[in-house]
Amino acid sequence: MSLAIKGGKPVRNERIPYGKQYIDDNDLKAVNDVLLSPYLTTGPKVKEFEKKLCELTGTKYAVVLSNGTAALHAACYAAGITAGDEVITTPITFAASANCVLYLGGIPVFADIDPFTWNIDPKEIEKKITNKTKAIIAVDFTGQVVQLDEIKKISNKYNLLLIEDAAHSIGSKYKGVPVGGIADLTTFSFHPVKTITCGEGGAILTNNEEYYRKMELFRSHGITRDPKLMTQAPFIGYNEQIELGYNYRMTDFQAALGVSQLGKLGLFSKRRNEIVNRYNEAFSKIPQITIQQEIPESETTRHLFIIKIKSECLSADRDEILKALNAENVGVQVHYIPVYYHPYYQSLGYKYGLCPLAEELYKEIVTIPLYYSLTNDDVESVIQAVIKVINYYQK
Repeated sequence: MSLAIKGGKPVRNERIPYGKQYIDDNDLKAVNDVLLSPYLTTGPKVKEFEKKLCELTGTKYAVVLSNGTAALHAACYAAGITAGDEVITTPITFAASANCVLYLGGIPVFADIDPFTWNIDPKEIEKKITNKTKAIIAVDFTGQVVQLDEIKKISNKYNLLLIEDAAHSIGSKYKGVPVGGIADLTTFSFHPVKTITCGEGGAILTNNEEYYRKMELFRSHGITRDPKLMTQAPFIGYNEQIELGYNYRMTDFQAALGVSQLGKLGLFSKRRNEIVNRYNEAFSKIPQITIQQEIPESETTRHLFIIKIKSECLSADRDEILKALNAENVGVQVHYIPVYYHPYYQSLGYKYGLCPLAEELYKEIVTIPLYYSLTNDDVESVIQAVIKVINYYQK
């Protein structure tokens, strides 16, 4: 059955998407200026964007790339992941968090989540460590920072590299320190539904110069123009490929958009937090709904807002709730299908039951709208729609 309930009117006549970029005149001007300049790619805006990211995060080095997946791939390459290496990550994430390990012949190992924060559980990480474990990829799910102190203790104890997949968490802080320079390598994503966007784009932050140099080469075919790295004296136009790399470069007009968007990050964070606070206030009063708990160490800029329905209290499952909210013109999503549920991972031998808490969460989560330009009326419409649907289906 679909809603509007039994032929009634939906809460909204026009659809509210679950996520949406915000582009203003400053963004348009920034991109247009580059389009009219001599450099559309490999120009000065890329370096400017990298400098701004370093300033934001207090990190020594930044490498921007064509997308967040490329950033994860490059981070794993810099970390030295090779065939047979095991890398521990969460199943509640986009597939790229694990795919980046497979690209290099490594083996993703999935550790279960904390049942309250929905982030990877440090205790579960330690249970999965073997003599083949090389690194941990900890994902800041929804923008809330993982328990970095505990995970860093584990990585130090077992001599593992820590990669923080911060695709969701630009603008977040851990114990007052901006995400970006705490882990060995930290990756960002600038997809349109993220807090800031370049259209597509990604970045890696690190304080390690060796990793930085490796990633610079990796994103640009492994080709260098640095005389210190060449085997023979250069001449005008000469370059050498010294490693096998990829074409993962970001264009200058993407970087220009990123610079402009970074200037609004404070506004974006403030508005997202206002919406999250209103949602928390409304949904914490509904016994059929659980909301994500936050660790006190995380000062979160939330990328996603997710409600967990209590199926035992309702006469409908999560999928029926999704259909009902869609019919109310509220855009919804599911973040995420556990990575090892995907047919490709099943073909590699991964089985259901690996992470019971993650699997339980997946069956009951619904992502509802959260973005900067969501108005107060929009927020109240979303809340009204959720309450309407929950009330209709309550036992």
